[in-house]
Amino acid sequence: MPPSWVNIDVQGQNMEGYLTQPVEDGKYPAVIVIQEIWGVTDRMPSLGYVGLAPAMFHREGPMTIGLHEEFPTALERLGRCTDDGIIADVRAAVDYLRAQPFVDADRIGIVGFCFGGRVSYLSACTIPELKAASVFYGGRILAPLGGDGPSPLERTANINCPVLGLFGEEDQNPTPADVDTIEAELKKQGKTYDFHMYPGSGHGFHCDARPSFRPEAAKDAWNKTIAWFDQHLKG
Repeated sequence: MPPSWVNIDVQGQNMEGYLTQPVEDGKYPAVIVIQEIWGVTDRMPSLGYVGLAPAMFHREGPMTIGLHEEFPTALERLGRCTDDGIIADVRAAVDYLRAQPFVDADRIGIVGFCFGGRVSYLSACTIPELKAASVFYGGRILAPLGGDGPSPLERTANINCPVLGLFGEEDQNPTPADVDTIEAELKKQGKTYDFHMYPGSGHGFHCDARPSFRPEAAKDAWNKTIAWFDQHLKG
């Protein structure tokens, strides 16, 4: 099936989503992709997955600016996100997928990059229907967004799906010390997880449109992610 844009209701407000699915009829496991909408999402059908990328900044309206302005504007929008809004958005995306006849409702995972990595971790803590999560260099997992509520780290006890973490040794958000703190909490809470740290790599090592791109680390991390989903969503 060709990619399509779909409408997802979030507490009475519309959120667009970019949907891809395998060509052949049947029920497939699904993966929610946060932030790296195209490219990553488009890879999913050939691997036997439905892919859905929700427009996480939908409350801010469409971006109608030039490419050179997108990054700082995205940071401003990110700064106005709240954990309550993030949870509502991913909750709505999960509910949308579970209602589709071509999705196996019991086999839904999530992968996120950068801000999306934090979203992936937070979602693993708060949405029990998720069966696997992959976190690419998720920053600010140790702090809440939009208030004084618990951080994603402080919600770790509520995780009930396996979590894969992929990080750069030269990253400053999260730093290696941050990653150690997150891993220690996962271990303390007895959660199933697997963390990998890539030497010579910093933040955004998976994004081939940025100077931080590290092809070998990106390829290895992506292969580990698909193996993780194959194990926990197809196994």
